[in-house]
Amino acid sequence: PVPTIRLMRRYPFLISVPHGGTRVPEEILDLFALTESDLMYYSDPGTRALYQFQDRVISYLDSDISRMVVDLNRPPYHLPPRHPDGVVKQKTVHGTPVYRSGILPDIRVIHRLLMDYYFPYHAEIDLLLDPGRIALAMDCHSMLPEGPPAHRDAGKERPLICLGNNGDGRGEQRPGSLSTCPSPWIRALGTAFREEFGMSGEVAINRPFSGGFITNAHFWHKGIPWIQIEVNRSLYEGSRGMPGRTSIDDDALRSTGKRIWSAICSFWDQLDSTESP
Repeated sequence: PVPTIRLMRRYPFLISVPHGGTRVPEEILDLFALTESDLMYYSDPGTRALYQFQDRVISYLDSDISRMVVDLNRPPYHLPPRHPDGVVKQKTVHGTPVYRSGILPDIRVIHRLLMDYYFPYHAEIDLLLDPGRIALAMDCHSMLPEGPPAHRDAGKERPLICLGNNGDGRGEQRPGSLSTCPSPWIRALGTAFREEFGMSGEVAINRPFSGGFITNAHFWHKGIPWIQIEVNRSLYEGSRGMPGRTSIDDDALRSTGKRIWSAICSFWDQLDSTESP
């Protein structure tokens, strides 16, 4: 279907795009082992353009720092070597060392990276989450078409869209945990994505991702609903499944972004007409 053209108005959303950057700070350049093409592949390539909704929502936040330097969607205490895929990476999801000869930055450098890039991002989210203005926050990502090694879904094809609220496959609260948005909301958003993208692929809830640190931590802090959105990179990217290689089709990227926005608007407009969030 052709994306619906909607009248411009600012929706009561906070959009967070934490993984679209590729910048490596000067203080660790000499230690850094990954190439520019590696940085593109292991970031969420194109997501800052894919979710370019700044003029349509109340609040928007992204980062130009590569997630391979500081992963904004991890707990700040998940540090290497105990957590090699934590807030500061020791290796990629394919096992490639991030730093030369396996050397890690000094703990003082790690502390400075967190103080300069990690904590300010989360502080800004906290500042933007105004209950009087924001009714829903979305943490926006892309995902590899197949699960990489060591992931629970290693080698398996991933859905076209994955929506996460820390719940089960229907968005319902799991025993002993909190879901980050009402289950009818995430199911309605899933329906909107299915209608927008047609029969081209599956829209899944909480599979393979149920939401990361950003959605869970900030829902706990403010109680404003959060949904994590994961879009399959095959929608706009070539070089399928080839580690270290990324080729973005700009036309497909723009088209996919329009469809994402159309699905989000359709979901919210329908919800807004039946209840007061």
